[in-house]
Amino acid sequence: MSLVNTVGAKSTVWRWLLPVLVVLLMGGGWMFSLLLPLQDPYIQAVRATVGDPSRGEQIFILNCAGCHGIDGKGEVGPSLVQISHRRSQVQLIQQIISGNTPPMPKFQAQPQDMADLLSYLKTL
Repeated sequence: MSLVNTVGAKSTVWRWLLPVLVVLLMGGGWMFSLLLPLQDPYIQAVRATVGDPSRGEQIFILNCAGCHGIDGKGEVGPSLVQISHRRSQVQLIQQIISGNTPPMPKFQAQPQDMADLLSYLKTL
């Protein structure tokens, strides 16, 4: 009788403990994936730099306007109007440097140039 009670108690514990552990592990992985880019030296350098929107506009015209339009309203690429309201600075940097959404090419500018570009994107 005591053996049955012990097995039953253990299975009850695992019935609620296992889902809790799965949620904690998944949540921890999600948090890790959000914090990992903040450790990237390039992203840190860009975020520590003050951008100049007028220089950023020139960088945009040379590198981005062909697809996103001279005013950022979209052509081949999507509209970038109010993009800084929809994406964080880190998300924008990752999008720009990754090239993960073809046909957008990888574009890793110097930290100052990236900071300038991001400051210009805030004006759209």
